[in-house]
Amino acid sequence: MMKSFVSTIVVLLVLVAVVLLGSSLYVVQETEQVIVTQFGDPVGDPIASAGLHLKTPFIQKINRIEKRILEWDGTATDMPTKDKLYISVDTFARWRIVDSLQYFKRLRDERSAQSRLNDILGSETRNAVAKHELIEIIRTTKGRNPLVDESAELPNSVVGTLVPISKGRKLVEEEIFSAAVEKLKVFGIELLDIRFKRINYNESVSAKIYDRMISERLQIAERFRSEGNGEAARILGSKERELSKIKSEAYRKVEEVKGTADAKATEIYSKAYNQDADSVEFYQFLKTMETYKKVVDNGTTLVLSTDSDLFSYLKSVDMTKSKK
Repeated sequence: MMKSFVSTIVVLLVLVAVVLLGSSLYVVQETEQVIVTQFGDPVGDPIASAGLHLKTPFIQKINRIEKRILEWDGTATDMPTKDKLYISVDTFARWRIVDSLQYFKRLRDERSAQSRLNDILGSETRNAVAKHELIEIIRTTKGRNPLVDESAELPNSVVGTLVPISKGRKLVEEEIFSAAVEKLKVFGIELLDIRFKRINYNESVSAKIYDRMISERLQIAERFRSEGNGEAARILGSKERELSKIKSEAYRKVEEVKGTADAKATEIYSKAYNQDADSVEFYQFLKTMETYKKVVDNGTTLVLSTDSDLFSYLKSVDMTKSKK
């Protein structure tokens, strides 16, 4: 009976020793650091060395804090730019805990740290966006030279060109980083980097952008149509000038030929009908007959003087012979 009681006591003592030992020992991993608290308050310095460590059982509690680089992924938020255009900005950042004791006192856990990062980084992002125009945030660098379709450029316009910028998106990100890094140090957090992940136009801004793009394309199309109409008018004008020139040259040549022919014919007639008095009289007779043919027909009535040259040949006609 006594032996059984002693065995029970030994077993209980062993169990208590195991429980006490299990509550006193804890393991610190390479990727973490530990802060020991007693009744909620930190005790001693943070433990950053990996391995097996001891604590007071039941009274002290261990709080594990990440040593690795952590991420912050902000939510997309609508915010106005300096030129009063609303855009949806989505950012992300990388950070780590460098003062675990200060971090634990101020924030306690990673969920609280993420909430604080949302407040600080979100606020600084809104401030930076509000201080810069949209083109400063969209453009990556101020030295980029895009390819431009010169045929689409309009006189005295900015179609197909980029507005000059003074900073660019990279420097805007650096501004946000510089403004937020000091504010996060008081929480034991080191901000490593922050970047714009995505920038989208707000729906109202998108409509304005599309309208402007349509307007620019319409301007280009109207310019092409205007140039086409001008070129067509120039071609038609050139054609009319060439046609008039050709007609004028042809008419001149025709008149020259006719003049030469008339002069030649006159010369021939002159030689033919000036040989003697009979030739001259015959020539006059032919010309008079031609005149009769041109001015006299069945419906013509002539009133002629007896001294008229036209009547001279009619007087010599024997009417009785003509009736027979």
